[in-house]
Amino acid sequence: MENEHIHMLGIGGTGMGSLARLFVEKGYRVTGSDEKLYPPMSDQLSELKIKIYEGYSPSNLEERPDLVVIGNVITKMNPEAQEVMRLGLSYRSMPQAVAEFFLKGKIPVVIAGTHGKTTTSTLLAWLFTSAGEDPGFLIGGVGKNFGKSAHAGGGRIFVIEGDEYDTAFFDKGPKFLHYLPQAVLLTSIEFDHADIYRDLDHVKESFRKLMAILPPDGLLVCNGEDANVMEAAKLAKGRVVTYGLNEGFNYYPKNVAASEEGMSFEIAGPGTPVTLKTGMSGAHNLANIVGAVALLSEYGVGIAKIKRGLETFEGVKRRQEIVGEVKSVVVVDDFAHHPTAVAKTIEAMRQRYPERRIWAVFEPRSNTSRRNVFRDGFIDALSKADRVLIGGIFRSDKIPESERLDVQSVADTLMRKGIDAHYIPRSDNLLEFALRNISAEDVVLFMSNGAFDDLPRRLFEGLKRRRII
Repeated sequence: MENEHIHMLGIGGTGMGSLARLFVEKGYRVTGSDEKLYPPMSDQLSELKIKIYEGYSPSNLEERPDLVVIGNVITKMNPEAQEVMRLGLSYRSMPQAVAEFFLKGKIPVVIAGTHGKTTTSTLLAWLFTSAGEDPGFLIGGVGKNFGKSAHAGGGRIFVIEGDEYDTAFFDKGPKFLHYLPQAVLLTSIEFDHADIYRDLDHVKESFRKLMAILPPDGLLVCNGEDANVMEAAKLAKGRVVTYGLNEGFNYYPKNVAASEEGMSFEIAGPGTPVTLKTGMSGAHNLANIVGAVALLSEYGVGIAKIKRGLETFEGVKRRQEIVGEVKSVVVVDDFAHHPTAVAKTIEAMRQRYPERRIWAVFEPRSNTSRRNVFRDGFIDALSKADRVLIGGIFRSDKIPESERLDVQSVADTLMRKGIDAHYIPRSDNLLEFALRNISAEDVVLFMSNGAFDDLPRRLFEGLKRRRII
């Protein structure tokens, strides 16, 4: 079994790359195929010394793997997937493989919701770790404390980011239905993934199914301020614990103070309130923290251990990650791609740097952000910044013109609202515009769910060479 060969189609995805790490930790020989990879997953796979084929081809299967794991980026017409079927190789979806190989005998703690999954999952994994557990985890981002996105773990807890996106071309249901939840932390429910969901009720249907599989002895920790979450929570058969930013919930913060260093606050709930500190900023991160504290507390972790863990939490790569500060200009890299996430991320920067000018540099890259259904949402979200730069739509040819986001109209509307906004489709031109127009004390926030042509790092390096006024 230790020498079993597992081949992964679409290995560069955040979930697939994390699963690859788990397989390597367990002693399996792993290979994979994908198109061009980008950090942080490319760095992680390189560190693991996994053989990766660039591009999909039947020839990638000449070694005849014992098992093939097929990511949801793979279509039925993918030539390598078709060869898997022709050869009759054993295959699984990513969620099936996770459940089969890593969740049996564990207490799966599933973090679900439209927003905040990666940060909340990473925070939970770290708080359990710093409290003396050795949790397993599989997360769609790289926690800075861990330096990796997955760990098999030796303890009872397994923290897993529960994605509502579809599982595979042969299983169109949401991933999180495979994760055998014993506990669920539900952050939010909103319309997203317009490429696979028809409308909000279609999204809500998936979360109703998640509530249905939570066992009677399970635990649901849910955001009480989200009406859609509370509607779904009515279907939970287990114990329900609420959290929010205001009074009236089982757990909520009070005496909140924010600065450039982060936030301090107390948690009102069972036990004596204790002042907690974090390097994170923004109301959405505060809500994520309160939810995580609620779950840890319900599992018997003391507030003193939680306090120590929170103060040592370093965050997640590409989630409000400070690339650096040069000549008093702060460059920030973030994964936001849904209008709500974009708005909350800009608001977090405003909270952290209230006296500075905030640039929002946005790439419409995800299946959500490339579609015109979210046009008005992006206008509202981006209007929270002082200056807006919007890059070209990633692979715009893959989106029908009738559905494609009209980026120029977004920029034009923002300009009419008094926001200095520009649509600059070529990344080199966008970079040059930014370098020529940045002033001292500016905060430049990049938002994309992809590499964005490495613009955050390129801007930071360019600023070192430019005179800032």
